[in-house]
Amino acid sequence: MKIMSVDYGDARTGVAFCDENEILASPYKVIYTDYTVKLVNALIEIINKEKPKKIVIGLPVNMDGSYGFRAEKCRYLGDLINEKCDIEIDYEDERLTTVIAHDILSANNVRGKKRKDAVDAVSATVILQSYIDRNNK
Repeated sequence: MKIMSVDYGDARTGVAFCDENEILASPYKVIYTDYTVKLVNALIEIINKEKPKKIVIGLPVNMDGSYGFRAEKCRYLGDLINEKCDIEIDYEDERLTTVIAHDILSANNVRGKKRKDAVDAVSATVILQSYIDRNNK
């Protein structure tokens, strides 16, 4: 099944997709906005174009396992998406995904502005790959 993932950020939000066989996640794009309504509309456009069967939103869990303000914002984003389209939404622990994304970009010698532009989509990819791997065991 085609799954879309979202790494929700204050200024940039990364989006990734996996293949129909749920084997490999790949970066799709970064949405640049800090306005929630504009972000939801951009995500709905992607959903309508790509037709995923499920959306996985990265859930920022504190290192002690508790949920904070950012986690509530992510759940609220999921609620807003659900109001506009009937699609299953799931959440995946996103602890350390940005660190992993930076490591991946460093290993591929991506630096400067290219790194800043790519890190959120790579983070969304890490979130989705983690979700796929955990659910396909």
